[in-house]
Amino acid sequence: LFKAGADKVSVNTAAVKRPELVAELARQYGSQSTVVAIDAKAADGGYRVYIRAGNVDTGLDAAAWARRVVELGAGELLVTSIDRDGTKLGYDVGLLRAVASAAPVPLIASGGAGSPQHFLEAALAGADGLLAASIFHFREVEIAGLKRFLASRGIEVRL
Repeated sequence: LFKAGADKVSVNTAAVKRPELVAELARQYGSQSTVVAIDAKAADGGYRVYIRAGNVDTGLDAAAWARRVVELGAGELLVTSIDRDGTKLGYDVGLLRAVASAAPVPLIASGGAGSPQHFLEAALAGADGLLAASIFHFREVEIAGLKRFLASRGIEVRL
């Protein structure tokens, strides 16, 4: 992918199965290009990491896994709440706070956006980037309007 011109590569299941892959990618292409995707579900008062499209519980704690992959060289995390994905009920701010406090790298929040307020809440919980799909596909929120909303509340955005 890098030879084809990609700036970044995201790994998930492959990283869980072979954590040293994160270190190899970071060594060869740089931490800024190494993104680890963490798909998590709420469990036992915390959050557990799932792989294989959310079908396999790894038993790993999401915050601990985030800390580990950053130690291995990940320069960014893409954190998806499986519980919230597609629901439009809002990002799981508890998950975002847990991961943000465990791993001092940029964090992209995913799963659950349904209103501009949800984006604001995720940003305030520690997300540096905000990923959403359904609300844009169905034109429920306009990107330019969302950016203006966030900027008016002190969140740094490119207008």
